[in-house]
Amino acid sequence: MKIVIDTDPGQDDALTILLALASPEIELLGVTTVAGNVGVRQATINALKTMELAGRPDVPVHAGAERPLLRPLVNATHVHGRTGFEGVDLPDPTIEAAPGHAVDFLIRTVMGNAPGAITICAIGPMTNIALALSREPALRERIGRIVTMSGAFSEVGNITPTAEFNIYVDPHAAAIVLESGIPVTMLPLDVTHTLHTSDARLARFAALPNRVGPVVADWLRFEKRFEATKYGTDGGPLHDPNTVLWLLQPDLYRGREVNVQVETGSELTMGMTVVDWWGITKRPANVLFLRECDVDAAYDLITERLARF
Repeated sequence: MKIVIDTDPGQDDALTILLALASPEIELLGVTTVAGNVGVRQATINALKTMELAGRPDVPVHAGAERPLLRPLVNATHVHGRTGFEGVDLPDPTIEAAPGHAVDFLIRTVMGNAPGAITICAIGPMTNIALALSREPALRERIGRIVTMSGAFSEVGNITPTAEFNIYVDPHAAAIVLESGIPVTMLPLDVTHTLHTSDARLARFAALPNRVGPVVADWLRFEKRFEATKYGTDGGPLHDPNTVLWLLQPDLYRGREVNVQVETGSELTMGMTVVDWWGITKRPANVLFLRECDVDAAYDLITERLARF
């Protein structure tokens, strides 16, 4: 399958890219960066570092939106550290971002392939995707699916009491995407908060006889320290990699087709994903919303793929 990863790396974003690169079932056509966990300049540097770590400088990285559509940027350096890649000191990239804006790359890539051929993994704020849809409405009929790590139902919020971070940073962009008619699969906090990055699981990554496994282990040890303390769990949640894991083995996850709306009018609940799990509103389903995961099998798959580097 052909995919583009739209991202704001972030340690777990980098793991998502690595999983895609390690999987022969996936053809990663490019990475587009967006402001979120860190600013877009730093996110682009981090994406380039990831490509060099993986030995894949051939995969283009395109820098994208520097800020949300309508709101000031909120970042997550309190979780990921100042650079977004704290925990490992990787060298500065020797490769550069590809010329051209991420939005142009998204439009060109989707329109240059057969309808339905391209899947977009959205693991940051959805600003680039919303801008692309506004620029080229035909994308609504051409994008095969958007697989996003975002939103929440029973877990509610992680950046505010009611909002998940990726949605909260640019709720207006998320609303545009969810209202576009494009098939959407959502991996929300309901799933990600079950995938604790325990010491035993990270030890398996660290023991891999290559460069990538230990780097991923050190990244996650740093990133998940904050969330493990916050939630009182054995390791923090594992968020973004669930998008690629679902593409590789969808039977690891369980959920249902529901209607999801994004709150954009209330400061108190800005960015909340209103999930009609019980079909109360009778609004048509617009999201495959996943809430359960075979956690041990997911970690087995991650370990097996990282071992391929």
